[in-house]
Formats: sequence, structure tokens, C-alpha cells
Amino acid sequence: MSQFYWGVDLGGTKIECAVMNTEDQCVLRHRIDTEGEQGYEHVIGRIGLLVNTCANELGVFPERVGFGTPGTLDPATGVMKNCNSTFLNGRTLDRDLEAELGVPVVLANDANCFALAETRLGVVKDICPDAQVVFGIIMGTGVGSGIVVHNQALYGCHGIAGEWGHNVIEAGGVACYCGKAGCVETVISGKGLEQYFQQQAKVSAPVPLQQIVAMSAQGEPAAQKTLDRLYSYFGKAVAQVINILDPDVIVVGGGVGNIDSLYEHAEQAILPHLFNPVLNTRIVKPKLGDSAGVFGAAMLVKPN
Repeated sequence: MSQFYWGVDLGGTKIECAVMNTEDQCVLRHRIDTEGEQGYEHVIGRIGLLVNTCANELGVFPERVGFGTPGTLDPATGVMKNCNSTFLNGRTLDRDLEAELGVPVVLANDANCFALAETRLGVVKDICPDAQVVFGIIMGTGVGSGIVVHNQALYGCHGIAGEWGHNVIEAGGVACYCGKAGCVETVISGKGLEQYFQQQAKVSAPVPLQQIVAMSAQGEPAAQKTLDRLYSYFGKAVAQVINILDPDVIVVGGGVGNIDSLYEHAEQAILPHLFNPVLNTRIVKPKLGDSAGVFGAAMLVKPN
């Protein structure tokens, strides 16, 4: 059995590989550009290049590799689905990677990898090491999430466990790429908040979320209205998760998760929708930053 376990985070712009030892220490880490505009086969080749580069540097080739991916490998059809890197949809990504690398691979949605890493190595380990259920959220350009139960990622019958971002939260809301309208992703993602501010402020060009937050602190009405909308819908959407999963900890990553005031308003926004008089679930920022995805991918193949 190898003393190392390997993970690859397949992102829209970057592919990252990390090699961990059995003490959960990262011994090697490299990134290259995805170059997705050159097509699926090219990206498979880029992954092979990256893994071989790391193997040559370390002097050891992996026995298995874990992959964090956009979207999900459908357990019924064996092809990728729901990927915002659309060139992956309909592809037998696991089989093609195994053919490229010559070793078995394990795939999981990148939000599941995020949740797994923050549970085993990150903030959950620090503040609630006995957590039974953890819900990990990535609120950035889009909204993704993953569920960890007893330190294991939960995938579900259709491979879509944790796809909280595509629950409808605003009737008659903005159309989502998934085909529905008013999804959580369209309302409280960074992109959704920026679009709402642009509409409320009646400005011609989009304003970055960080600037909207700063404007809100200065009392700008449209910016304040945008953040109030975030608090309100975040509370309603998260309460639905707590009513179903009752997690010990919710970890909020992504650019929207960097808004400090979100945590200040979270309990007040959640409680009106919660089937309990008090909120004991901890809602916290992640610890691992952009390392979480690739570390979680590696954990998919860590020996028990």
C-alpha cells in the first residue's frame, strides 16, 4: 500500500494536483491551466500531463487518484451531468481518466470534496470533531453544496445529494441554466446578488460584490437592499436544509461566504423558518481556503 494518496481538482480554469501522506500532510502540489476551450480530449491529456509531472517529481506513481469535478457522474448512466464546464456533460469521465492514467479513479462533485476536507482536516475538526452531519456550501459565481455523514461524503440514489443550489426559493424568479427559475443559485450566488444590485441601482454595468458590500457599509440604499435580500433568502434556504438534515455544522465557502455580516444575521434570518425554537447548528467560515477541493479529492482514495 502506498504511503501517499493523490487528489486532482478539475476546475473551469485550473487543474490542481495534491499528494498527501498518511498523516494528512500535503507533500506536493501543482496547478496548470485547464484550457477547456480546446476540448474534452485536450483536458484529459492535461490531467495526464499534470499527474505525470507530479509523479516524476515525487518518484512515485499513484495507485489510485481521487477527482473533484464540476457536476456529477450519474450512477445510472455512467456519464457526467450537471457540469457548468459543459464539455464534460455526457462523457464517461471516470473511464477516460483511467485509460489516460492507467490506474483506478474515484470521482465526486467538488462541493462534496470541499465538505469532506473541511470536516476531516478543516474547521469542523477544530470546533466540532464529533460532528455527525456536516453541510458544506460553496457560494460563489454559482451555489453548490455537499453533505458529509459520519466523516463520509453522501452521494445519493441519483448522485445529486446536496444539490441545494437548484431548489426553487423565489417563485417566478430569474431563469436558471438548469431549466427552472428562482433557484437558490439565481438568488444568493455572487452573480445573482450583483444582478439584483444592478437592477435596483439602475446602473448599466455590473458592480463587483466586494464593492456592493463596501457601499452597503456606507449606507447606499440599493447595496443595503441587496444584502438584506441575501440575509433573508439565505435564512429561508438554510432553514430548509436544517429541517431535513439537522447538521451539527454548516461551512460556508466561496466569495459570498466571505461577507462577515452574513454570519451576524444568519440566526435571526433562519429562526422564523426553523422547526425548532433555538438554533444550535454552527454556521462558520472554512479553514482550508482553496485547498479544500483538492484535499477532499485526495481523501476519496485515502486508505481507511
